[in-house]
Amino acid sequence: MTEPMTVALAQVRATRDPATNLDLVRRFTAEAAGRGAGLVVFPEATMVRFGPDPREAAEEWSERWLAALPEIAREHGVVLVAGIFTPSDDGRVRNRVLVTDGQATETHYDKIHLFDAYETKESDHTEPGDQLVDVEVLGTRLGLTTCYDVRFADQFTSLGRRGCQIICLPTAWADGPRKAEQWELLVRARAMDAQAFVLGCDQAFDPEARLSFGVGGSLVAGPLGEVIAQAGSDEELLVADLDLAVVDRARGQVPVLQASRR
Repeated sequence: MTEPMTVALAQVRATRDPATNLDLVRRFTAEAAGRGAGLVVFPEATMVRFGPDPREAAEEWSERWLAALPEIAREHGVVLVAGIFTPSDDGRVRNRVLVTDGQATETHYDKIHLFDAYETKESDHTEPGDQLVDVEVLGTRLGLTTCYDVRFADQFTSLGRRGCQIICLPTAWADGPRKAEQWELLVRARAMDAQAFVLGCDQAFDPEARLSFGVGGSLVAGPLGEVIAQAGSDEELLVADLDLAVVDRARGQVPVLQASRR
């Protein structure tokens, strides 16, 4: 019997100051490592909260964050997953998820599905990615997605077919009518589509913001759609133990990833 993998979801409330946010990453990573986590996930836009245009912050801060995150991961002996912005070649930014252990592993995923919905147009300032990304970490295969991707089931099914047992979903889920309900439902559904654990790490709710880019409710969903652990609305470190053998059992009992005719 294999040991469970301990994961942590750092439900933080990012500010408009990347230096302050980097301190948040340091503090929450240290706490997660102290609680035994090997994988620590932060939300989308951890580097700087969403605003009119993240280009200025990306140009000034992305290199510093790209240098600091591996150092933090290496210091605490964890695999770190966090949402940042980097400049793109066309004058926009890339909404990027970085994965690093500060040693042999470093990769990134650029958000494919941009949030052009609810009278918001992320594509005005963000260039979309076009590649699915997965990576081997801690003896398992990790798939990478971001926020609005959760509405696109095929992306999660494809990652499941690639053998991903865990899918990270860093998010800044904008508040609105029924949005919190949609968030939980979608994360659980995508876990079933991929027959994998989905780590939906949202930003904490901001009651003082006109439009909070986070509803909280970060959750770990299992391959049968069950909620393993879930956070409230405020800043919180959510820690959970994952039995990866559950993934193999679910895929063996209901082999939808192999049985699909499309």
